[in-house]
Amino acid sequence: MEVSATYTFDAPRQRVWDLLVDPEVIAGCLPGCEAMEPTGDDTWRATLTIGIAAITGRYEGTVRMADKDEPAGYTLVVEGKGKPGFVNGSAHVALAEADGGARTSVAVTGKAQVGGTIARVGQRLLGGVSKMMMDRFFACLQERAKAAGAGL
Repeated sequence: MEVSATYTFDAPRQRVWDLLVDPEVIAGCLPGCEAMEPTGDDTWRATLTIGIAAITGRYEGTVRMADKDEPAGYTLVVEGKGKPGFVNGSAHVALAEADGGARTSVAVTGKAQVGGTIARVGQRLLGGVSKMMMDRFFACLQERAKAAGAGL
């Protein structure tokens, strides 16, 4: 399964970068994230509860930032498993200045493999659910970027 989207922030690229590499911000904005604990440089153990169709499951796994190029982007690598199955994937996050640096465009392209019960039962819904979670995550980040710009 592949997903891609572009999001625009009313904030300079460095502010958006700072949010996108802050594990507390990521955990706070990621739908279903219960915990994100550091296990090494740019690596965390994460616990998420995700529901697709009638299947809700708790997943535990690792999240790792690779190929960091501040403030241009990075690759996020995720591996997780739970009772309803597994998910492995990666997403490239690219930040570009827009409107003379006053705004930032964030392009996300990712691939994921999902297996187990959740893949068999919810296969047709996975793309839509993934896009919805990504939209919620970036809407939360956009709000945090506005708040940071307002000095809150």
